[in-house]
Amino acid sequence: MSRSPVLDVAPLSFPWQTLDPFLFCVHHDDRYPPANEAMGPAASLAGRNLGMDFEVKDGWRMYHGDVVPGFPRHPHRGFETITMARRGLIDHSDSLGATARFGQGDVQWMTAGQGVEHSEMFPLLDRENPNRTELFQIWLNLPRAAKMVTPHFTMFWAHDVPQRTFKDDGGRQIDVTIVAGELAGATPPAPPPDSWAASGESDIAVWTIKLAPGARWTLPRARPGSNRVLYFFEGESLDVAGTTTGPGHAIQLHADQPVPLENGGAPAELLLLQGKPIGEPVVHHGPFVMNSPDEIRATILDYQRAGFGEWKWPTNAPVHPRERGRFAVHADGREENVDP
Repeated sequence: MSRSPVLDVAPLSFPWQTLDPFLFCVHHDDRYPPANEAMGPAASLAGRNLGMDFEVKDGWRMYHGDVVPGFPRHPHRGFETITMARRGLIDHSDSLGATARFGQGDVQWMTAGQGVEHSEMFPLLDRENPNRTELFQIWLNLPRAAKMVTPHFTMFWAHDVPQRTFKDDGGRQIDVTIVAGELAGATPPAPPPDSWAASGESDIAVWTIKLAPGARWTLPRARPGSNRVLYFFEGESLDVAGTTTGPGHAIQLHADQPVPLENGGAPAELLLLQGKPIGEPVVHHGPFVMNSPDEIRATILDYQRAGFGEWKWPTNAPVHPRERGRFAVHADGREENVDP
């Protein structure tokens, strides 16, 4: 008898539980009201724990922002962030002098390496209508040999992120967005050069999968030994190789088996995180991820003594002008302008 490809099904925690080489995954989905002149919510902030507002109230959160929602200046070392901005906009500024505005399907992939400070603010632009902001932030570990590389970020603009559309035998549609990995001949832009994902042996895949009601699709097999988790975050029910579950669950899979999926009665969305484990010790202290307690202590001392680069921005929570389109200015001065 063949074994089931399903290893485990567990309710989603906050943040979502992950397996090596991934460290962290969170799904932010905030239904902000119309904007005020400062690009914050045109609504009272009374009753919110500003600076630490993670409780959903009226469908949205301010996080660490007190005017514009988001995450003001904070450090990272020893890993990478993958920020998939599905709806709304993110204003990025960092201690390398780089800055960006991205969203609406764009992805930013940042290697923190030896250390960087950055801010991620969520400017609200529409003064007449609600402002929905939805994103995934995923932390991907770096192996010991790359923990102290030079920081770097790469933009995957929405028009460069490949998608594949499939139809099942009933004509029902399946759409897959491919941020990392390869599917049916579609390969996304290259990750940063020092990323664990830059090695073909790492078997990294980061996909979102959208299934129409009743759609059937088989997730192709990956390499033996990789960790593989499907996160079912929207829909009514999903059959995974004979195991039925509802939304709000993580499904851990055997990587080396194809996995038949059958959606229930409403459109469904899944996130796939897959990769070969790095297999090294992980010592985690807030925004620092190293291999030993001594390295964490050294990181804290480094940050207290000199910080990580020079913060050139006038505030700890900079936002770009309302009329500015999507763009990126990299630390080397290279500029990309996506919107006119």
